Amino acid sequence: QVQLVESGGGLVQPGGSLRLSCATSGRRFSIYNMGWYRQAPGNQRELVANITSGGITNYADSVKGRFTMSRDNAKNTVYLQMNSLKPEDTAVYYCNARWVLFGVSTDYWGQGTQVTVSS
Repeated sequence: QVQLVESGGGLVQPGGSLRLSCATSGRRFSIYNMGWYRQAPGNQRELVANITSGGITNYADSVKGRFTMSRDNAKNTVYLQMNSLKPEDTAVYYCNARWVLFGVSTDYWGQGTQVTVSS
């Protein structure tokens, strides 16, 4: 099983920055597509960004130009650099690992880390 542990969340003022990290315990990190999701109180979990095993990134429209996702396969870690944070970015952020083989997806999730943007 793949274990994911998020860190780096906290309280930040609007316009500030935060960097989230997701450390994995799996030994085949490089084969997974990785994603960051978030869930605010009363809302459904939504995709923030993802990155393929080849390093191709995709972002939700709401975070484009502000967030940057990256991965370090040597460290088995994925990052989410969040800049120009807004109050609406407040949510629990979850790390996701997805393995797709022959059209079948297997997902693994971290426990989440709280991000609060407030003045």
